[in-house]
Amino acid sequence: MLNQKERLFDTKRLTIAALLTAIGIVLMYIIRIPMFLPFLEYSPADIPIFVGTLAFGPIVGLVMTVAVSVLQGLTVSAGSGWIGIVMNIASTGSFVLVAGLIYRRKKTLMQLGIALGCAVLVSAAVMMLMNLLFMPLFTPGLSVSAVWGMMLPSILPFNLVRAGLNAVGALLVFKAVGQYLESKRL
Repeated sequence: MLNQKERLFDTKRLTIAALLTAIGIVLMYIIRIPMFLPFLEYSPADIPIFVGTLAFGPIVGLVMTVAVSVLQGLTVSAGSGWIGIVMNIASTGSFVLVAGLIYRRKKTLMQLGIALGCAVLVSAAVMMLMNLLFMPLFTPGLSVSAVWGMMLPSILPFNLVRAGLNAVGALLVFKAVGQYLESKRL
């Protein structure tokens, strides 16, 4: 059975993760910037998810990812349906897993940079595969070869820029927030 201090610790962590998730949802609603192709939009909604991942680990990050992705898929991106939800979970989830697993081994600034850099590359690679699999399903008449033709001029650069911007944002926010969380032993 958890003692009172451990329960408070869990309650604080849960509260902070919920607040970060809520911030991600708000950012998803208010900031969406089209890039490269009309259906590719940048949103900083992943920044709070990445901060939560770095602070509390990849499992918490995955839960936050699913919450934000499902709400996004049911609201502002409802046109993409379940495919959009799955793709968003794959994109953000792959980032969260890679960054969270690498960073938790050794919590240094250098390790954080390595974790975020690796996560950007893995997320972009995962999204290449996801686009090849799902874009032909989502867009009738669009072949896999046509999607492949969009890969280098638009899809890959978009995913690298999106993940890169969110990684830099998370790094900047986490440097400030991480110190606070560490001082509170969260």
